[in-house]
Amino acid sequence: MEPIEIYDTTLRDGAQAEDVHFTLEDKLRITRRLDRLGVDFIEGGWPGSNPKDLAYFQDVRNLGLKRARVAAFGATHHPKKTPETDPNLKALVRSAASVLTVVGKTWDVHVTDALQTTLARNLELVSGSLAYLRPKAQTLIFDAEHFFDGFKRNPEYAKAVLDAALKAGADTLVLCDTNGGSLTSEITEIVAAIRQLHPGVRLGIHAHNDAELAVANSLAAVQAGASHVQGTINGFGERSGNANLCSILPGLTLKMNRPCLVEGGLAQLVTISRFVYELANKQPNPFQPYVGRSAFAHKGGIHVSAVERNSETYEHVAPALVGNVQRILVSDLSGKSTVVNKARKFGLDISSKDPVAQEILERIKTLESQGFQFEAAEGSFELLMNRALGTQKKYFELLGFRVNVQKLNEDEPTAAEATIMVKVGGRVEHTAAMGDGPVNALDNALRKALEKFYPELKETRLVDYKVRVLPTSVRGTGAKVRVLIESGDREDKWGTVGVSHDILEASWQALVDGITYKLFKSEKKKKDGSVEEEEF
Repeated sequence: MEPIEIYDTTLRDGAQAEDVHFTLEDKLRITRRLDRLGVDFIEGGWPGSNPKDLAYFQDVRNLGLKRARVAAFGATHHPKKTPETDPNLKALVRSAASVLTVVGKTWDVHVTDALQTTLARNLELVSGSLAYLRPKAQTLIFDAEHFFDGFKRNPEYAKAVLDAALKAGADTLVLCDTNGGSLTSEITEIVAAIRQLHPGVRLGIHAHNDAELAVANSLAAVQAGASHVQGTINGFGERSGNANLCSILPGLTLKMNRPCLVEGGLAQLVTISRFVYELANKQPNPFQPYVGRSAFAHKGGIHVSAVERNSETYEHVAPALVGNVQRILVSDLSGKSTVVNKARKFGLDISSKDPVAQEILERIKTLESQGFQFEAAEGSFELLMNRALGTQKKYFELLGFRVNVQKLNEDEPTAAEATIMVKVGGRVEHTAAMGDGPVNALDNALRKALEKFYPELKETRLVDYKVRVLPTSVRGTGAKVRVLIESGDREDKWGTVGVSHDILEASWQALVDGITYKLFKSEKKKKDGSVEEEEF
């Protein structure tokens, strides 16, 4: 079997996704990470389309890539021009990329309707463009655009385009499901047919996800004889996206025994997935296979009990292989095994026969019936367990707070001020603070009151704040709300939750848990440090 080539097109095809915009620096940073991952080709962009892509090909030469080769992308020359006078082909040459990828029409409908030329002239465009570029490239790749649609409508013409590309010097023929609508059975049949026609030629697959089959179609193409796979990180791409390399790479390596990355590359998958999401300024999809936060999350008590005995019962691969982790969620579906498993994760020794486990379970179910959820609030859940065990002390006592919000005129924003009185170890602290809204003012006042007693709170920040109206019998502004707060420091992030008919009360609950968890965590760290010193 031929080794599999991985061709990443995140920077070109992926950047065509709605709301995805990469700066030049973003593209260079992603290039470095893809090289470390171990892909063979990185398609940097279309140098003939914009100055940013042209600048990329100048700057990428200074990165010192260790494995990946950078490809420049372009189209066959304009029907009314020659290869030598076409600005698009000239830009490809100026890019000085060692790999040149040229896309050409293979569907007769696109030739006559989109390109508005004859079938014979299109064959000349393909052969002329590739022949012109052949001596200027180390590797020449031909992307056969809309190949599967073209083959289904006019197979003889689609095959003739491939023949023209090969005669002009193409090293690899990439069959593109550009509309993303082909069924997997069609991909398998057509790739196998082309493999039979050209047994010694490297075939590639470029699939789009309009029918949500891009990953399946890419893997099926490899089974049928393709050895060059194109895709994007996280499946970014136009319309419904491209084939997702974050699923294709483990599929090839772990399911088909066709390793295609450097050693240790697969374990970087979660990291690079989230890195690309971050630079694209998009929220990661928690349910994404392999790399999503929920990909190896277990919620039901029966599932948790089985996974604890043997993870293979509900995990098709070991999460660590792709850089992910197993997560045990806490919900009203949970059994005692979930509680025990989570307790162990937090360093607590609880047996399933311990009455405390049942107490915690009943408490969870009671709270969730009131609207609480702990799946994204592990800070609140750990505090709940330690309270049940009697191992969590009370760091402060609220004596009262008041929040004042006023709007002086229609054109001015509201102004919020919170005053708070707390008691810490017999001392009463009374303070006030302004804020951007009542919750921010309350958060600022609470921190201000506590920081002189607990200076470690200065490094704590509120990362995210979410409010959800809960479906209850009470509608409108009288409904219950659930507030979920994510807090963080230099080392960690944690979620806390509060529920009430009053948004300020729900926010207070979550804020207090967030601060308490930080203090609890700091105290535990100091104890662990003192133990280590004694042992040393």
